[in-house]
Amino acid sequence: MGVAAVAIGLTATALLMNSVTSSRRLRLRQFWSSPAAHTDWQIRAGERCGEAPFLAPTDGYIGFVWGDSFRLARAHQGIDIFGPTGPDGLGQTPVVAAYDGYLTRLSDWQSAVIVRVPNDPLQPGRQIWTYYTHMADAKGRSFIDPAFPPGTTEKFVRAGSELGFQGNYSADPSSPTGMHLHFSIVRDDGAGRFLNELEFSNTLDPSPYLGIEVNAQRLGDGLAVCVKDAQAAQSGSPS
Repeated sequence: MGVAAVAIGLTATALLMNSVTSSRRLRLRQFWSSPAAHTDWQIRAGERCGEAPFLAPTDGYIGFVWGDSFRLARAHQGIDIFGPTGPDGLGQTPVVAAYDGYLTRLSDWQSAVIVRVPNDPLQPGRQIWTYYTHMADAKGRSFIDPAFPPGTTEKFVRAGSELGFQGNYSADPSSPTGMHLHFSIVRDDGAGRFLNELEFSNTLDPSPYLGIEVNAQRLGDGLAVCVKDAQAAQSGSPS
């Protein structure tokens, strides 16, 4: 395949992903305008989808997913879950540990924690890390639970333990993110340390861990919800 053909292919893919991302932004505005009207779009903190190993880490609508493209050659490394209290409902939507592990909060982390999972439930023998961020307000006032002050290292937490609350911290007070949790699964470097979460290749598809399709390529512009819940909503029967 020639260079021109490759460039055309990449451009077409970028346009498609931008279109999908635009659809997600529109749906997010609809959700924020009336969360109560879209309860079937939401996941709930501490709930498990089917036989998935991870619990849902917070309440809300999964607005952006793993692999979404906000600009060319930059893929989203995790999922963004927007709480039901709207973009300004700061410090009201709890965040919980998705799986048992050992929590670290680096000394300069205002809004983030990372949890070491020594034994990947889907690939035994492999170590992975679960990362939670934006748990602070726009000015950096932390919403992380006081049990995990800056400098915390290797503190054991059980699945479902409260870690803090959703926030809108972006490191730029003039440009808050909108209240949500960013959650990702980060690879280990092989020497017991987590890789840089900002690199997409250093993260894993959360779909099989959550039991929810959150891979942008497979999801398209669909809703990221627990399949059993979606089927129940369509049939009118309880999940």
